[in-house]
Amino acid sequence: LSQFLKQLGIHPDWQFVDVYGMEPELLSMVPRPVCAVLLLFPITEKYETFRTEEEERIKAKGQDVKSSVYFMKQTINNACGTIGLIHAIANNRDKMNFETNSSLKKFLEDSLSMTPEERAKYLETYEAIRVTHESSAHEGQTEAPSIDEKVDLHFIALVNVGGHLYELDGRKPFPINHGETSDDSFLEDAIEVCKKFMERDPEELRFNAIALSAA
Repeated sequence: LSQFLKQLGIHPDWQFVDVYGMEPELLSMVPRPVCAVLLLFPITEKYETFRTEEEERIKAKGQDVKSSVYFMKQTINNACGTIGLIHAIANNRDKMNFETNSSLKKFLEDSLSMTPEERAKYLETYEAIRVTHESSAHEGQTEAPSIDEKVDLHFIALVNVGGHLYELDGRKPFPINHGETSDDSFLEDAIEVCKKFMERDPEELRFNAIALSAA
């Protein structure tokens, strides 16, 4: 994944690191600050039931989502890893150092004023990112066996925008606001959200959290 960042023209000030466990002593090994967490998890019947209920609940009750949250829909099958990465970077773009000719920087600049649906359509036409993603997936790095190969596994991004923790999942109609967070507590808060995913599917083992950390 960090190789993927380099190919997209991002300076190596940030790196992806595996989160080896949810206990405080394992979280203390993750380099700080952390600006995003990617969660890889299985799409099971339990999860799909929860997702439908959650969507209905939010539509009925409403939620507060800041307009500055960068969110895009997923229309390309199997592109959840790419979209998770874009969500992680786009919502931390002020912290990133992009190369002048970065394809991702151009994509973000072009798509800032677009709707989540338009961003998805734009990604379909945006060769530079898709090709990079596919080539990095096919190299089969040790960290992620082709990040989007397994259709039943899905990536989401957790980010802090304006002091709120958002879950960004291109399969959902909108970002999910998980409440207040801060730069200092973000990793712990994001891991609490990850734990809820795991608790909903206690017999599932295929969960993997990856932090975007300062290098």
